[in-house]
Amino acid sequence: EAAAEAAHKGWCDKELHDNKVKRDTKTAEVAELTAEKEALEADIATLTKQLEELAAAQAALAKAMKEATEIREKEKAENLATIADAKEAQAAVESALKILRDFYDKQGTLLQEDQVPEMKAYKGMGGAKKGVIGMLEVILSDFARLEAETTADENTADREYEQFMADSKADTEAKHKEEFDKGLQKDQKEHELKGKTSDLDATQEELDAALKYYGELKPACLEVKVSYEERVQNG
Repeated sequence: EAAAEAAHKGWCDKELHDNKVKRDTKTAEVAELTAEKEALEADIATLTKQLEELAAAQAALAKAMKEATEIREKEKAENLATIADAKEAQAAVESALKILRDFYDKQGTLLQEDQVPEMKAYKGMGGAKKGVIGMLEVILSDFARLEAETTADENTADREYEQFMADSKADTEAKHKEEFDKGLQKDQKEHELKGKTSDLDATQEELDAALKYYGELKPACLEVKVSYEERVQNG
């Protein structure tokens, strides 16, 4: 009976030792896997938010580019129409000036003293000539300035539009590449999370089994019992 008790004690010591090692090991593994799982979940959440922001930014760029194109097309049409009208107006004014100059030149010739002596006191139409031709020359200058200013404005607006579109396209391409790269990272981390979750579940099962076994060992190995020697001594 004493030998049986000694063998049982030896078995208990070994089982309790091995069980403690397993419980401690699996507890540490569960803690480590849990931390890794939570870190992966946090990374995935961050990547998901970044992907949403990148998608929204690309949508905003596309909208801005579309609106800029619509505004530019309308502005360009208006500028080209203004330039065309200014050129047409200049041509008309120049034609009118030519007609008036020819008219006044002919009138001046007819009123020369050697041809019409009795009209010596007549001063001719010089005043009217200067007034009308001067007014038309001012109008011609205004249309020329309008054409030049509108042409300059159109060139500036076109350059700014082209630069905006080039910058926006480059920004869109960069964001698209970043979105693609982060999408791959998210997929990879989701794959890692799946494996980590599986490992954690398996390790937790092992820990639960070790804890259960420890609960079974306690009554057989840790409860205080009277040994064979004590029973002999106590009669």
